[in-house]
Amino acid sequence: MKAQLIIVPFLLAFALSLAVTYLTILVYRGLGIVDKSTKKDHPKHVHDKPVPRGGGIPIMFAMVFVTIASMKLDTHLVAILSGGLVILILGILDDLFDLSPYLRLLGGVGASLIVVLSGIGISFVSNPMGGVLELSNYRVVADLVAILWITWSMNFVNMGAKGLDGQLPGVVMIAGIVMGILSFRFVNDVTTWPSAILSFALSGAYAGLLIFNMYPQKIMPGWGGGALGGYFLAVLSILSGAKVATALIVLGVPLMDVVYAIIRRLASGKSPVWGDDKHLHHGLLKLGWSKRKIAAFYWGMSALLGVAALMLNSQLKIYTIVLIGVVVGGMLAWINLALSSNRPGQLSG
Repeated sequence: MKAQLIIVPFLLAFALSLAVTYLTILVYRGLGIVDKSTKKDHPKHVHDKPVPRGGGIPIMFAMVFVTIASMKLDTHLVAILSGGLVILILGILDDLFDLSPYLRLLGGVGASLIVVLSGIGISFVSNPMGGVLELSNYRVVADLVAILWITWSMNFVNMGAKGLDGQLPGVVMIAGIVMGILSFRFVNDVTTWPSAILSFALSGAYAGLLIFNMYPQKIMPGWGGGALGGYFLAVLSILSGAKVATALIVLGVPLMDVVYAIIRRLASGKSPVWGDDKHLHHGLLKLGWSKRKIAAFYWGMSALLGVAALMLNSQLKIYTIVLIGVVVGGMLAWINLALSSNRPGQLSG
């Protein structure tokens, strides 16, 4: 049964994503829907050649097809796919018109609301001091927590894990595998099988996108591809037994990068939703790291933290999240110090 829950959804999603990604590249190039710094200038851009967006299209296509082919649709699955379609539509519109980040945020809240109204929510969270904190008796609070978690995940994955060639698909692929393994702790319960199938389908879908997004990238995830990664991972963390802390750890590096980015922007009087070129991956790039090396760093950290998250208890997970925050903060401070010294070549390693 485990092989069926892993191999079939992964390979099917991988093949579909690979094919649709290729078609998306052809269509977007043909229509001229590309990003190029000389055409759509933004400080966060690190590419210098025309590259199409549209990475959300193959992801959503693969997830819908695998879900319909592998499972009987119910209210929950329909809601999950419907929320994903909302994000996909917003992503395509953003590819065309560069939507306001506030409009994208509002759309993300709407997608999260669809999921929560279907009955998917965080009914409890583990207490680091032992036991659990029941939220089911406070439905409004539980629903608000779930909406905030899904919306926040969409944004921090999109902001912190997406920046250069291969970075985002590799991180989401690894996180999907971790969430799938987590589902096996309940594999004898048939109600958890959708979580395992969706997890490995998500991993396969982003593996297919990764083939074309690796350096030198032929397509970028775009807002849709980044937001869908955070959306599905957040929902899967709920379906896998409210393992929010596990998701926070495996995505710890981009998470803390975004936390510091928001603090930095607010401290300078800027809106936290507008992008800049001061993320961790931007800093490493300025220090002389190659795009391949930075992507491999993010993949390696996600894999390492994912293994740790599967082995830690609730209390150690909290300590680990704090430690990740300290390490990422230290790296950002070291990068700023290195760049301010005007000697990046000597410190790039």
